Amino acid sequence: MKNAGIEQSFRIRLLPRQWGASATVAFAAFLLVAIALQLVRGDLDWQRTTLSHYLIGPYGLLLRTMYCLLGLGIIGLAAGLYGGLQRSARSAAPLLLFAVAALALATVSVGDSYLPALAPDLHRFVHATAAQTAFLCVTTAMLLQAWRFRGDARWRSRFPVSFVFAAACFLLLWLHVLWRPASGGGMQKLIILLVVWWLTLHAYWLWRLDARPMTGQPGWR
Repeated sequence: MKNAGIEQSFRIRLLPRQWGASATVAFAAFLLVAIALQLVRGDLDWQRTTLSHYLIGPYGLLLRTMYCLLGLGIIGLAAGLYGGLQRSARSAAPLLLFAVAALALATVSVGDSYLPALAPDLHRFVHATAAQTAFLCVTTAMLLQAWRFRGDARWRSRFPVSFVFAAACFLLLWLHVLWRPASGGGMQKLIILLVVWWLTLHAYWLWRLDARPMTGQPGWR
């Protein structure tokens, strides 16, 4: 019975690492497709055009699929981080915000599939609302999640890089929104790149987290 309990506990601790591995693949796939589209879509000016313009037209379905994959990766990372932290360091707030961001991304993807032709005015409203929700929720969740790392011995050393990185993304987002010279497509794509980079980095950290029982000391593979 004791051995069975240890084995079950070990399997539970493996789950966050599995979520981290899956999320790492999802984020890498999104980045590869998004970057590749900057090269193959010669009809769009990559320096001025926001990424949302690539959702319609050639390869639009591929990018919309990647948006949904990105959303699934965010949910996986959020669940993995929640399960991978000590109970005292967990918080439902970043988990819920990440989930809302993922749902907003899916809304952008699905809405851009048929609304532009059927209801252009509704499409603009749905797209703008969902996109802004995704940006705001994911960057806020990043800040809150990074702050929670202080309460876990294994994650505490990651806190400075995680929090400063998240804060930079949050500030750049508001600069993009409030300062007109920074409102172009180039800045938006930079923010997306940095956000997905933060997510990928944390998914990789989660993947490399030692699955052995916690001893109160940092454990990384």
